[in-house]
Amino acid sequence: MDSTTIMETITKTINTLFQNLFSSIDNNIYSVLDDITFINKDILFDNVTQSIIGNSPHSGILLIANSLIMGFSIYYAIRYLFSEYLSSQVERPYQFIFRLLIIMVLVNSSFFICEKVLEINFYISGGIRWIGESFIGGKISFEQLILKINNIFYVDTSLNVFSFDGMIKSFTSFGLLNLLFSYSLRYIMIKVFIVMTPIMIITLLNASTTWIFKAWLKSVVSLLVVQSLISIILIIIFSSNYVANNIFSKLLYIGSIYALIKANTYIAHIFGGFVTDVSTNIMSIKNLIK
Repeated sequence: MDSTTIMETITKTINTLFQNLFSSIDNNIYSVLDDITFINKDILFDNVTQSIIGNSPHSGILLIANSLIMGFSIYYAIRYLFSEYLSSQVERPYQFIFRLLIIMVLVNSSFFICEKVLEINFYISGGIRWIGESFIGGKISFEQLILKINNIFYVDTSLNVFSFDGMIKSFTSFGLLNLLFSYSLRYIMIKVFIVMTPIMIITLLNASTTWIFKAWLKSVVSLLVVQSLISIILIIIFSSNYVANNIFSKLLYIGSIYALIKANTYIAHIFGGFVTDVSTNIMSIKNLIK
């Protein structure tokens, strides 16, 4: 066996391995991406989340939150009693009681509030996609995105990872794998921030802790609003005219995947908050280690 035959065998083996890898990614990622990206109120209705938040004011996070409300009330009462001796300014009792009552209602209704916020956000992003689908005349989803990508990259059934098309397809597949990790992180962080809701509302009781609520709110807003931006990006992808075996079309697809990866980063720059881009977080960790 000469060197040329050996190189052809190695190249064919590598191409087969990568083609099987990309096929596995294509067959498994896209349906999952739709579920973890377009989040609705169903995220709340699992046994773990409901039990952690609490089914009543005397269980779960709600029990801790109501205990903290009592602690803040005692702290205010002691501070108010000693305010004359310490010559410190304290808000008037009726102002504190009014704010306390509002916060108690919000805390014990936090599950309902989160449910409605998630539902409204889902309807907004779904409405954006519905408008796009009415113009395009087809379904807009990650599951349909794979069909468009494969129509552009797989003109025939073969794949050569050492060619320009192969490199672009590799970037696209690994970019979508990055999307899966980033959107999975977003999914988890939304659940974490939802569980924290009763505690975050309580921080509004004291002027020195309101910054905690503002930081939490910015993070929640950035994680939810990105859902609508993703819908807009998908509409642009599906509304564009791509030509099979055309370099410009392939480069546009790379730009579209990159835009989907960076969607949360763009929203975080506008509203502030938490960034779920895995590649950005890895680079930040590397910079901290150096």
